[in-house]
Amino acid sequence: MKIVKNDLFDYKNRYIYQMEEGFKFSLDSILLAEFVEVKENLNILDMCTGNAVVPLILSTKTNSNIYGFEIQHDIYNLAVDSVKLNNLENQIKIIDDDVKNIDDYFKQEFFDIITVNPPYFKNMGKMVNKNEYLSIARHEITINLEIIFKLAFKYLKNNGVLYIVHRVERIDDIIYLARVNNINVKEIQLILTKTDNIPTLVLCKCVKNSKSKIKFRKIVDVSKCCTYQHLFDRE
Repeated sequence: MKIVKNDLFDYKNRYIYQMEEGFKFSLDSILLAEFVEVKENLNILDMCTGNAVVPLILSTKTNSNIYGFEIQHDIYNLAVDSVKLNNLENQIKIIDDDVKNIDDYFKQEFFDIITVNPPYFKNMGKMVNKNEYLSIARHEITINLEIIFKLAFKYLKNNGVLYIVHRVERIDDIIYLARVNNINVKEIQLILTKTDNIPTLVLCKCVKNSKSKIKFRKIVDVSKCCTYQHLFDRE
């Protein structure tokens, strides 16, 4: 497994270690990190953090404490090395464990914000990709949306925010699970990643113990973008 050092897209003074072949961070993670609204001095959790691309980007926007869980040990090592590479050990802490074991690390209602770029595809009962790293990252083998929303409700503060990126065909699952777990979807941002004008990705902002009222934001087209920073204009 050859590891390479790359620029973290166009983020100044941010670098990341990746596998030359196989697991790499995606556009989805960049969009998720840019969608997040942050303030200072918060506690932020990134579930399914991979090689820590979301924490690394968020660190350019806030001085808040950022924690990430990564279940795959080799990917965890990449994340830790990337944090060290950027001299962010005092701000970003990566945990080598399944996020379902979060009880061992944090008290309930500890986090102001939770972010997650989860596996997109429902588990078919077996590894569906010859590359185990990609199977776990892409398919609901070790975690699913139902577990994510249950954990988010338990570990978010009152009015804490869950930010999630997913494929558009899972919007119904997201809205349903958000409602039954009392973390209602408040904002939806559809993303065009291809030139056919059909959204493929969705970003959702969900707020714990909020009233049910969804705002759809202007569709964002990234199909021709060369930079993804500051795409989401806020009113």
